[in-house]
Amino acid sequence: MLISLRPPLAVSVRQRLRHLHARFGGEEAIFSCKCLIAATLAYYIALRLALPKPFWAVMTSYIVANPLAGAVHSKAAFRLSGTVVGGIVAVLLIPNLRGAPELLCLALAAWLGLCIYMAVLDRTPRAYFFLLAGFTAMVIGFPIIDHPEQIFVTALARVQEIALGFLSAGLVHSLAFPRSVSDRMLGRIDVIVRDAEQWSLDMLSQAGEERLGRDRRRLAMDIAELHQLSIHLPFDTGHRRLRMRAVRALQDQLSSLVPLAVSVEDRFLELERADRLDGEVRGLLDDVRHWLRAGNDEDSERDRAGADRLAARGQALRADFAQASDWFDLVRFNLLTRLVELIRAHAHCRDLSRQLHAPSRAPVSDYIPPLLLSVIRRPLHRDHAIAARSGFVAMMTVLLGSLFWQVTAWHDGQAAVMIAAISCSLFAGFDQPVALLQKFFNGWLIATIAATFYAFVIMPQVTSFEMLMLAFAPYLLWGGTLLARPQSMLFGTGLLLGLLNTVGLESKYTDDFGIYINVALAQLIGTGFAVVMLRAFSTIGAGESAQRLIVATWRDIGASAGHVTGALSAWISLALDRIGLLAPRLMAADPSPDRKLFGALGDLRVGAALNRLQDRALPHAAGTASVVGRVAAGVTAHYGAQAKAGERRDAPASLLLAIDDGLALLMAAGGEEGREQRILALMTLRHSLYPEASVPVLRR
Repeated sequence: MLISLRPPLAVSVRQRLRHLHARFGGEEAIFSCKCLIAATLAYYIALRLALPKPFWAVMTSYIVANPLAGAVHSKAAFRLSGTVVGGIVAVLLIPNLRGAPELLCLALAAWLGLCIYMAVLDRTPRAYFFLLAGFTAMVIGFPIIDHPEQIFVTALARVQEIALGFLSAGLVHSLAFPRSVSDRMLGRIDVIVRDAEQWSLDMLSQAGEERLGRDRRRLAMDIAELHQLSIHLPFDTGHRRLRMRAVRALQDQLSSLVPLAVSVEDRFLELERADRLDGEVRGLLDDVRHWLRAGNDEDSERDRAGADRLAARGQALRADFAQASDWFDLVRFNLLTRLVELIRAHAHCRDLSRQLHAPSRAPVSDYIPPLLLSVIRRPLHRDHAIAARSGFVAMMTVLLGSLFWQVTAWHDGQAAVMIAAISCSLFAGFDQPVALLQKFFNGWLIATIAATFYAFVIMPQVTSFEMLMLAFAPYLLWGGTLLARPQSMLFGTGLLLGLLNTVGLESKYTDDFGIYINVALAQLIGTGFAVVMLRAFSTIGAGESAQRLIVATWRDIGASAGHVTGALSAWISLALDRIGLLAPRLMAADPSPDRKLFGALGDLRVGAALNRLQDRALPHAAGTASVVGRVAAGVTAHYGAQAKAGERRDAPASLLLAIDDGLALLMAAGGEEGREQRILALMTLRHSLYPEASVPVLRR
């Protein structure tokens, strides 16, 4: 009897443990404990090495902390190199401008502005390099602006302290219950591939616009998430390190699915509405739905063979152009062409998912090596105007703060300027930096109160290093758990950095309340001044930010007259990167975001069709060249006008006539090479720009 009761009892205990883990955040608690151990290690070594500002090592260990070990290493590597460059800049500037404090402040402010400009443009871990290079020069230079002879020793000490914090954090987060970027990514890849298949499945099942809109938004953000995770892969230290090229190949295939799915949906619905969808095509669509619904759980060889059979059936069903008698024959051919490409893209995604899960790097499919060789560098959206404005605001914040410091002869004014500069740096490039900085400021304000209690109530009673760390442990553990949650990370950062920077974890305790309160107020004033400057110059709404992303795509298409918009996969990746940025902004600013998001997908297809239409690798006759040129010029002129006006406009009727003339000419062109690709591109342009246009009459 006792034996029969033990398994249910064990199950009950496990369930209770899982419940407690979920309720009280077991992962967050472990992460916070690791942060505390890293901070303790950094502080202990800094004291043993007699570094002048040991609290810099402690703060750095929290600044680079991340639940994923690879992310800690990537942040540490770029922040450390940026710190070294910032120290070198300080060493070069301060002795040479020692007699001209105004010029020195201008030079440091300009350097910070340039670094923030570069950081906002570079949406990769390299941005940490530019941020640290920018404000490290001021952190080193401003406290000794009247003692330039100390610059080299001070710069060396700051670099050592910050490097110590990086190394301590990297060591602890790598050895103690490490969480691998590769493991996290593997857990997401299956979900992302399934999300992509669900979109195609819903589209072929005519699930409704609301559900399809949700599928589109989810996949766009999935691709963006995959990119953000992958940028930490080179720094991962887990037992399994995913191949960057295989991840990039998966990104490329997921990206190609987006225009393909929209194209298939367009053609499918058009044939369905016209009652021109024959039984053979319906049967193929049903089988594709069944294959997608089966998922990636089948035997890999059988699954791939099934995909190849479906693709072969689609190829066999495609009507030859010579047999096309009307517009709907072309639409049918277009549907089957894109459906075959869609099947292959989904099969490639499954193959790459299996490859990433495979214990060895041996190809799991013959399709894998060509996919890896076709990977190109993924372009990212860059907004030079926003980057320049962010850099300018940071520069003006430093200049105005320095002017106030010098005019008032405020003894600790440099602390306010430094905190203002750091705050502008941390929140540069965000749409609503004030709202984010406000959370950081709230945490810093609470930390200042807590630091006062620690500095004048707790610390006078402390007699050993162990007692000191035990006294700070409850606060630091609380702050660490907040740091692990995305929704409370900014508040937790302010809570931790505010305490560590204000309480003064020096090698010796001082109880001068006058100096303490002056520095504490300076830091609060500096953060408040950054809020004022960002509110005045840097805040843009989610709606305006979304519109800038849409207009950027229009501008790129409008600037492509006479030449290709770029490699097709590069264009799709860039447009999808913008859509990934666009989706959350539209959801925040627009009560009906799907309409604009679908419009952005249409712009992506227009750019891809223009790319295929102008492909110089395909020869064509003089008459074909002329009509291709007319259509391309019309498309780019239309998008250039849209970008200039800043609003979406109806495409001109003359462009529709040019597209129809081009279709008729190419249909009569016989076996000209590239004819099929150009006809499909013209059809995509017609569907995207004139969705309500009447069916054209093909002149043979």
